[in-house]
Amino acid sequence: MSALSVISRATTEHVEPAERIRYWEEYNRRALVGLSCTSYSEQGLLARQTNIELGALRLADISGNAHAVERTPQTVKAAPKDSVFATLLLTGEAVFLHENGCLAVTSGDLCVYDTRRPYLFGFSSSMRQILVDVPRELFAQVCGTDRLPGPMLFGRGTAREGALVAALVSLLGGLTAVERGPHVPADAEGAVLGLLGRLTEERTGQPTGSGTYRSQLIVAQDYIERHLHDPRLGAAQVADVMGISVRHLGRIFASTGTTPARHIVERRLVGAHRELVAAGARETRIADVAHRWGFSSQAHFTRLFRTRFGLTPSEARAG
Repeated sequence: MSALSVISRATTEHVEPAERIRYWEEYNRRALVGLSCTSYSEQGLLARQTNIELGALRLADISGNAHAVERTPQTVKAAPKDSVFATLLLTGEAVFLHENGCLAVTSGDLCVYDTRRPYLFGFSSSMRQILVDVPRELFAQVCGTDRLPGPMLFGRGTAREGALVAALVSLLGGLTAVERGPHVPADAEGAVLGLLGRLTEERTGQPTGSGTYRSQLIVAQDYIERHLHDPRLGAAQVADVMGISVRHLGRIFASTGTTPARHIVERRLVGAHRELVAAGARETRIADVAHRWGFSSQAHFTRLFRTRFGLTPSEARAG
């Protein structure tokens, strides 16, 4: 299991407005990357940041009001940083200015860029982002190259790209939920790297390495988890969204000792069981539960439920 620990936290809320920019720049220079910051708000910069260590990766959960951060050519030379940043914008809108143009970034987009090149990230309103700091050598191992053709924006392309970004949102959201007790899946570091590798492989022209199956499994499981209530959910639908064949999807799940169909049934049964044993479930109709969790036949649901849990849905609800 990947080790996860909070390295530091910072907020400008208790800093005098006139000192907030200087404070924020100094904190980021030590904790993340050298940059300059600008805020046009009458309140000054209101921002907070939590930095988390995940194996060789660093995660930064950053939120704030409208502002801009910049790594000028002078800053790049004075405060070198040899990493690739992958920034997932969860809230707000932004522009990413670089030497060859401008990217418009909206909520749900992922921007991957090189810290050795100048850039400006401007947020036009309240924002929240999760930033993944990947050391260049590690990025090269995963993606087959240490050179990016330029900043890359993901999230609004193909269904496959959307599924990969959605899986990354789900994974990073769980890892940064430090106040609620983060859920750390086995090899979370490898899972994050695998998803980034799958996203960047087409843009960099490099095939990903051994983490491909692992990242594809994460994407498939995440999609299934978010569509369990859809009675049409099946291996064909999952494979189509991911842009792979049903046979290849079967090989991915075979590495875990199951099949896509069995995994879907298992997750539906677990969800139904959780609903039936929850407080206030005594008035819940078994047929409604079966329907909500994608089972077209109550009798079939009951047989599967009894086999899985050793009691009928009615007995689970009564207990």
